[in-house]
Amino acid sequence: RSFLRLSLLSKRRQDPKELHWRRLYPANPMRCLASAMLLSLGSQRLTVAAFARANNRLIAMRIAKRALTAFEYRAPSAPPQTTRFQSTLSIQDMTELTEQTTEYPLEMTEDERYLFDLNGYVIIRGVLTPEEVKEANDVIDRRQSLMIERSEAALRNAVKGTAFYGSGPGRKDLGGVLEWGEESKVFKSILAHPRLRPLFNGILGKGYRMDHLPFVIAQDKGGEGFQLHGGTVDCTSGEYNPYLAYTCHQGQIRSSLLGVNVMLTDHNAGDGGFCVVPGSHKSNFKMPDGMVDGEKYQEFIRQPTTKAGDIVLFSEGTVHGAMAWTSDQQRRVCLYRFSPSTNVYGRSYFGNEGGGWPKAMYEDLTDAQRAVLEPPYANRLDRPIIQEDGSVEISSRNARKKQHDQELFGTKYF
Repeated sequence: RSFLRLSLLSKRRQDPKELHWRRLYPANPMRCLASAMLLSLGSQRLTVAAFARANNRLIAMRIAKRALTAFEYRAPSAPPQTTRFQSTLSIQDMTELTEQTTEYPLEMTEDERYLFDLNGYVIIRGVLTPEEVKEANDVIDRRQSLMIERSEAALRNAVKGTAFYGSGPGRKDLGGVLEWGEESKVFKSILAHPRLRPLFNGILGKGYRMDHLPFVIAQDKGGEGFQLHGGTVDCTSGEYNPYLAYTCHQGQIRSSLLGVNVMLTDHNAGDGGFCVVPGSHKSNFKMPDGMVDGEKYQEFIRQPTTKAGDIVLFSEGTVHGAMAWTSDQQRRVCLYRFSPSTNVYGRSYFGNEGGGWPKAMYEDLTDAQRAVLEPPYANRLDRPIIQEDGSVEISSRNARKKQHDQELFGTKYF
């Protein structure tokens, strides 16, 4: 779905008739939004009141041009004051309006699809801005005392004395990242981020859902990593694992469980941290003895280099782990897991007593973010589906059938 972005700007509040237009472009060649604009000049500002759909770009452009020809172009004489367009298309009372949006792919690109199928993971660079990275780290700094160190032997994720064990403290975990109100804003943005949605849909299908509670992982210098684990065929037992499995049928990728590492610090070559065995999502055999501990065949274990703000998406069907951390800077990653609409691995969506996700997670969510928190069920059963533009639509099941099920089972869903 496409958009025709219009930005009509008022040069001066005192003289609202001095108007100029800043930008007019279609964001997608398939469909556009044509403008149906109401100009309240008497109120000394320009108001975009509504947008109407058009079936093709040419019609939309013609309508827009007619609206624009009513005004003489004049260059602005004062520095602009800017604001973001809200999702409701409302515009605040201000001197000058400009659009501040970023163009994102609407589908998983051919390069991304190839690399994910080839390696079992893909890196998306610069998803979070430096400001967002700082905001997330500031929030974590304020909760350092809440981190729980995996110091007990029963909580360790690597065998002592092996390459993944490290020489210092255990890994530190911090939960509740979606339950901090306004301070969860950056963490909640990952659920339906416009840069990530095409990849989520391309790997998991429409109606993807959050499967695990996300949490922050921290490692201090010398801190323990995590021995290799996972695999479509389990890397230690050699048994097929449908709960993590990767498949690709007639060009359609599906991963039963998708890991998403949001990098909040740089991971330079040799620093350690997240590692992966590229291509292992297609392996049919268990790993050789010693490899899961990093003691053998290290040349096949890759530690991707990433910057803060990058995001690594990996199939849980790809064998992965974490190397001991060697940098002086504390390692920080926020780990999410997502699954297709009908798949489920974790059961945290039940809540403590079957009441669902923690209520605090739902504060200030967008409709798209809320849709990702739906429990597992099929798309055809009135599931909210995130559209290309970030809106949410529900393809409802036949109303008469729902009425029948209500009469039969006491619920409209069988």
